[in-house]
Amino acid sequence: MVTKTPRFAVPVYSTEQGRLCPGCGQPAAACSCKTKSAAPRGDGIVRVGRATKGRKGGGVTVVTGLALDPEQLRELASRLKKQCGAGGAIKEGTIEIQGEHRDLLVATLQQLGYTVKRAGG
Repeated sequence: MVTKTPRFAVPVYSTEQGRLCPGCGQPAAACSCKTKSAAPRGDGIVRVGRATKGRKGGGVTVVTGLALDPEQLRELASRLKKQCGAGGAIKEGTIEIQGEHRDLLVATLQQLGYTVKRAGG
């Protein structure tokens, strides 16, 4: 009978080496199994929509469908937030900009060379 090691039994810190990778047990800086979250691959169309669910009526503009690595996504989000003059966040590979900025974001993303569609009503 094969038994699995419980997830909590894997060491994640060593006083000699510091933080350890839970996957391979190597020091975090020398991890050989770094699991990079794959950028969502879609149909190549960036969709700009609006969401209010779970925000007590306050709306955000949501940009989805960007096939970028996390660093490029962070840079693009920063650029879009500055363009709109609003705050925002990156959540699960999507960019959320506070407020209603769909028209401005569609125009800006088209200038940057993306194929953009306005999603929702």
